[in-house]
Amino acid sequence: MTISHPTTETVPAPSGTPAGSLSAFDHVGRGDDAPHWVHDGICLAWGLPLAATRVTLIAVSENVTFKVSVNEDPSLVVRLGRPGYAVSVEHVRSELLWVEALQRDAGVPTPSPRHGADGDFVQFLTDDGGASWTAVGFDFVTGTILEDQTDFADHFVEIGRLTAQLHGHSRGWARPTGFQRFDWTVDDMTGGLARWGDWRNAPLTTGDRAVLERAETTARATLSGIPRTPQHWGLIHSDLRPSNVMTHEGAMTIIDFDDCGYGYFLYDFGSALTFYEHRPSALEMGARWLDGYRQVATLSRDDLELAGALSLMRRLTMLGWATTHRADALPADLWDENKPGTVEVAARYNADPLWLVGA
Repeated sequence: MTISHPTTETVPAPSGTPAGSLSAFDHVGRGDDAPHWVHDGICLAWGLPLAATRVTLIAVSENVTFKVSVNEDPSLVVRLGRPGYAVSVEHVRSELLWVEALQRDAGVPTPSPRHGADGDFVQFLTDDGGASWTAVGFDFVTGTILEDQTDFADHFVEIGRLTAQLHGHSRGWARPTGFQRFDWTVDDMTGGLARWGDWRNAPLTTGDRAVLERAETTARATLSGIPRTPQHWGLIHSDLRPSNVMTHEGAMTIIDFDDCGYGYFLYDFGSALTFYEHRPSALEMGARWLDGYRQVATLSRDDLELAGALSLMRRLTMLGWATTHRADALPADLWDENKPGTVEVAARYNADPLWLVGA
């Protein structure tokens, strides 16, 4: 195991170097110890004592996240980026620059990025096959993931308020030179170029497929007339769902900005309800999110129509996501409900595109 700092600014390994794969963690479950190259690499990158440090898996999704404890005291969360997912090293570094700015300028509660021993945000770990993985660290935050709680709809007022606060910062923030994040266009959500996989690859009946196709066509038509102006489009979290919100003693923390990018602001409404849109609680969650958002910013009826369309597109995005991810990336009940729930949500959207936004 070695740590390497490439001389170029591209993330993918050099020609001839084996490409890393999330399959390297197929036999590592939540709470299990990390492979030795991850443990040793993290210790070297952040200057931690090898013998006193334990690194355990939190989750495998787009990237791989670990809890790092020193002398049994959790102190750091490290995220490994799979080779090829990020466009460049600047792409990874830019995420952390925005997180810092959100803390400093807007008071958005999110864990502080942790510089490595060499002073840089972005570190590099080399796996047993020779592939280079980016690694970034954040201060460990005590709390419980919202997804692991019950009856959490009340929290959506605060989530909506913080999201509007985040959007306000996005509109006014002068990006540092070299700032780079990807886009979340409709073609990045669904279709052959979908970033996380196309929902059409899911096993569906002919009837269910027709329901989804009709819903997508309607949503795309709604979005086709929306310009990419600062009113509608900018830097967004894009994955601010219950699994990326923590609470502790009444305080809320937003985590996991690794999918942040340029998109429609109200895509964050759809993201907030991810995997829950089909459940009875979704109407209350959505209404409370909108109430919280309105504490900071106004929303027109046209905005609500946009939010409804983006919520539908998000649900289809996540059905595609499930075709390229392992089942333990979600609680078992949400995984099992994802496909039938998506069909149900699409059918409701076909009957009334505003059903989820109360307009």
